[in-house]
Amino acid sequence: MPAPADFLSSAPALIALLTVLTVLLLTARIRAPWAPVYAVARGTLQLAVLAFVLTGAISSAGWVAAFLVLMFSVAWWTAFKRARALGRSTGTGRTAAVIGLGMFLGTGVTLVTIFGLRGLEFSPSYLLALGGIIIGNCMTLSTLTVRRLNELLHDRWPEVEGWLALGATPRQATSPLARSAVYSAIVPTTDTTRTTGLVTLPGAFVGALFGGSSPYEAGLFQVFVLVGILTAGAVVSITIAMTLAPGAKKPVVTDS
Repeated sequence: MPAPADFLSSAPALIALLTVLTVLLLTARIRAPWAPVYAVARGTLQLAVLAFVLTGAISSAGWVAAFLVLMFSVAWWTAFKRARALGRSTGTGRTAAVIGLGMFLGTGVTLVTIFGLRGLEFSPSYLLALGGIIIGNCMTLSTLTVRRLNELLHDRWPEVEGWLALGATPRQATSPLARSAVYSAIVPTTDTTRTTGLVTLPGAFVGALFGGSSPYEAGLFQVFVLVGILTAGAVVSITIAMTLAPGAKKPVVTDS
C-alpha cells in the first residue's frame, strides 16, 4: 500500500488522540490548549519534508552536517524563546549566547568523544541519528535549566541578597541555586535512563531493530544514546546555570 494511503488509514486514530488531548486541556482550563495540536501538525509537516529531502541524501556527510546545523539552529532558537524571563534578569544577549554555547559544547563533546574514540563506527546515518537525538535533548535540558533557575532566582532572591550583604561574591551567593537548577533539570533524564528496558522502551533501540540492525548493534547504539544524552545534558545544564546565575541582577517572575 502506498505511503499516502497508509497515512489516511492511520489518520482516524491520530485525530482521536488529538481530540482527547485537546478536550482534556480545554476542560481543565489549561493555558494554550491548542498548542499541542499545532505542535503535532507542524512536526508532522516537518517530518514529511525531512523524509522527502533525506531520500538519497542520508549517505552524504555534507548533507547530514547541513541538516544538523539546521537542527541546532532551530533547537537553540526554541530554547532561547523559553528563556525570555531569565534573559530580563541576566541580559538577553548574554543569555542567548550562553545557551548556544552550552548546547554547542554538549553536542560537540558528546559526538567527538563517541566517534573519535570509535565507540560507534562513523557514518552519515549514525551521525544524523545520534546528532539529532543529542541536539533535541540539549534543547530540552536547556529549557528545563533556565526555567528552574528562573524560578529559584525569583523565589529565593532575598537569600541571595542576604549572602551579598555578608560579603559573598555573586557566584558564591547564587551557586546553591545554580546547583539545584542543574540537579532538577537532569533528574528526568536520569530516571528515564535508569528505567530503560523496564518502564520505558527506548525508541532508538526499537528503530534500529526495525531498520535491520542486530540486537547487539541496536543495544550498543541505544547505550551510547543514553550516555550521550546524560553527558551532553550535564554540559549544557552546568554551563547555563553556573554562567548565568552569578550575573542575575534581580528576581523575575517565571513565564513560558
